[in-house]
Amino acid sequence: MGNLEDMTPRACKVLTDVDLIACEDTRHSRPLLAHFGIGTALTAYHEHNERLAAPKLLARLRAGASIALISDAGTPLVSDPGYVLVQQARAAGIRVVPVPGPSAPICALSAAGLPSDRFLFLGFPPRAEAARRAWIAANAREPGTLILFEAGRRTLATLADLAAVLGPRPAVLARELTKRFETFLTGDLPALAEQVRADPEQQRGECVMLVGGERRDATDHGAAEQQRVLDILAAELPLKQAVALTARITGGNRNRLYRQALSARRN
Repeated sequence: MGNLEDMTPRACKVLTDVDLIACEDTRHSRPLLAHFGIGTALTAYHEHNERLAAPKLLARLRAGASIALISDAGTPLVSDPGYVLVQQARAAGIRVVPVPGPSAPICALSAAGLPSDRFLFLGFPPRAEAARRAWIAANAREPGTLILFEAGRRTLATLADLAAVLGPRPAVLARELTKRFETFLTGDLPALAEQVRADPEQQRGECVMLVGGERRDATDHGAAEQQRVLDILAAELPLKQAVALTARITGGNRNRLYRQALSARRN
C-alpha cells in the first residue's frame, strides 16, 4: 500500500458505486477502503485463485453487476493479478474501463533522470542467480531504459548481477515510492551495488530499479549496418556491384566499403 494521498477522487467514487470489489487481499484493502468511508463488498482475487475466480466474476458481470479490480499496490496486471479476468471480459464483449492511479514504473521513471523517450518494463527478475544473469543478458542490447521490480531482500544480489552483466551503466534505485521512507539512489551499477551493500536500510521494502539502455554511438551503429548489408550482397553479387548497391542503400563511402570487402575476402 502506498501513500493514502495517492488515492484519486474518481477512484473513490468508482469503488463506492460498484457492486463488488475484487482485491488481492481483503485484509490489506479493507483498512484503505474504510479510511475513505467505502463499504462496498469485497472478494479475494489473487494469483493463487485467479483462474478459478475469474469465471465466477465473469458470470456476475454478464448478469449486469459492476465489479472493480484493485491490487495491493500499483496497477492491476502490471506485475499483479488481473490479466485472466480482463482478457476473458474483453473476449466476452464486456466493457473494461481503466481508472488511472499509482504506477511504480512510471512514477520511478518520471523522477529518475534517465532517458524516458523509450523504456522497457521487465517486471520481477528470476530468483536464481544463473537464470537472473541470463535474463539480464537477454535484455542487454535494449536501447531504452530498463525498469524492473525487486524485493528489498534481493536488491543487492540483483544489482550485483546487473553490474556483472551490463558493466558501469547509469542506474537508479527507487525504494518505497510515495511512502514515508522513499529514497532515490543514483550511480553506475557497481557503485550503486556498493551503496546498497553499505546501507542495509536500502535492502528493505519495495524497490524499482532503472538502468540506462545500450546507447551505442550512432557512427558505430551506421558502420555495423553498412557491414551487414555488404556481407549479404557480397555473398550473392560480384564485388563491385555489391559495393555499389551497399553505398546506395546505406550512404556509406564506396571506396571504404570496397576496401572492407577486399579485406574480408582475403581473410
